[in-house]
Amino acid sequence: MKVLRLNASDTYPIRQQVLTPDHDLKKSKFEHDEDEDISFHLGAFIESQLVSVASFYYDRNTNFPDLHQYQLRGMATLPEFQGQGLSSELLNMAFPVIKQNFCTLLWCNARVTAIGFYEKVGFKTFSAEPFEIEGIGMHVLMYKNI
Repeated sequence: MKVLRLNASDTYPIRQQVLTPDHDLKKSKFEHDEDEDISFHLGAFIESQLVSVASFYYDRNTNFPDLHQYQLRGMATLPEFQGQGLSSELLNMAFPVIKQNFCTLLWCNARVTAIGFYEKVGFKTFSAEPFEIEGIGMHVLMYKNI
């Protein structure tokens, strides 16, 4: 397995297939995807095939006092490659990059079904009260100090 930086557009097919299969590709594109001053994207490759992606955005959530924060969005792994530690490896590669950018916190809106995964990689739940992202599903706000 190899982890590399990607262009935002490289993440769209996996985001769409895994995260928003009932929507068209437009739902898989996020604001600031193409802004290299604000975002970066990582992908895990197995035998030259892109199988897992994650995107990170310099974005402050006012629920946290830290002034400099990143948001994790669009983390997805193709179904046949899930459970192999690929998403964990993407995060492990991202943590030093975030820290080098003088940020102290990474936060995300985690799907309720993924809470266990995030806890295993050191995230904490900010509030146990789930909220719905329309058309996507139930989420909770989670964070990790970097």
